[in-house]
Amino acid sequence: MNKLREIECFIAVADLGSFVKAADALGISKAAVSRTVLELEARLGSRLMQRTTRRLSLTEAGILYLERCKQIVAALDAADDLLSAGASKPSGLLRINAPQTFGVLHLAPLWPIFLERNPGVSLDITLSDRIVDIIDEGYDLAIRIARLSDSTLVHRKLTSTSLHVCASPAYLEQHGTPQHPHELGHHQAISYSYHASKDDWHFTGPEGAVSVKVNSRMHVNNGDSCVAAALGGIGITRQPTFMIDQYLRSGQLVSLLDGYTSSELGIYAVYPSRAHLPAKVRAMLDFLSEAFAQVHWDE
Repeated sequence: MNKLREIECFIAVADLGSFVKAADALGISKAAVSRTVLELEARLGSRLMQRTTRRLSLTEAGILYLERCKQIVAALDAADDLLSAGASKPSGLLRINAPQTFGVLHLAPLWPIFLERNPGVSLDITLSDRIVDIIDEGYDLAIRIARLSDSTLVHRKLTSTSLHVCASPAYLEQHGTPQHPHELGHHQAISYSYHASKDDWHFTGPEGAVSVKVNSRMHVNNGDSCVAAALGGIGITRQPTFMIDQYLRSGQLVSLLDGYTSSELGIYAVYPSRAHLPAKVRAMLDFLSEAFAQVHWDE
């Protein structure tokens, strides 16, 4: 017998003072209520009620047990209310993982706005370029900059970014400016370790698809370090527009091979499941979609 069902029957009989009234309230037969209470007493090894043909009363053990049972039911009701409120009103801790540079440049300014709009939510933000397992590592949501067209992850696209090949004016003055992707093989490259294509850089140009294997003098698992090395004149790097547009505008970096397009990457919010989506996650998804609705880094 289900313990909660036993407790439910016992409380109903005790509060209503009658097996018949308890049965009516629970929508079951009087025999079922009586049998359940008897089984409860047998399991506990203690008589909870004194029964006569005229009245029903609780024993001392029954009074103590009733008080504790009502505390249990109240706690269960509170738990239900907590989750019900969480399903409709954003609340609780929201754990988010995001790439480091994107997180610093473009997400950090948004967090105070989100928290002001959602006072019941607190944030735990982890910045890492490593691809985390959001389920195993307990994240509610992650930001991914990748191609997810065939992904099994549940995701919402926020915006896009394109990859640009660039170098500093000092490097180009010393080593020359490549005019075709194949010429990159004769240059020093600064490569981002987490790019899926590694040292194979792919382009689309007037003659169609072009691929070249670059000679990477540096491999770095952080985009900021790649950009810093390029600014220092070490070599040519390929980075997303959202990281380098300020340096392209200032002239500190020069965009190369403008007749060729490199990869376009989507910027996505990914999360474990659409089913029973917590209000805090839904609120963040809607907030990020709104924040990046007019942002375009794919040009």
